[in-house]
Amino acid sequence: MEKIFSNTRHREGTVAKTIEDQTAKLPSDTFLWASVGAMGVSLALQMMGKKHTSLFIGQWAAPFLLFGIYNKIVKTQGHDEEDQE
Repeated sequence: MEKIFSNTRHREGTVAKTIEDQTAKLPSDTFLWASVGAMGVSLALQMMGKKHTSLFIGQWAAPFLLFGIYNKIVKTQGHDEEDQE
């Protein structure tokens, strides 16, 4: 597959590489299940009448899914071109 964009000037920092290396060890569905769990807990709290707590926990679902997408991109695309060589 041909690369459309090439990042020749900017590279990932040490902290980002370390975080990516550690999160890449997690199965991709970990983030999906965390998101589903947040929705389930939110539903239970809503049914218990704890509206504000329910909304707070329910808002975690989207960030968990975004972390999963980021994790998948890092696993498939890697860090920088320099690191892939």
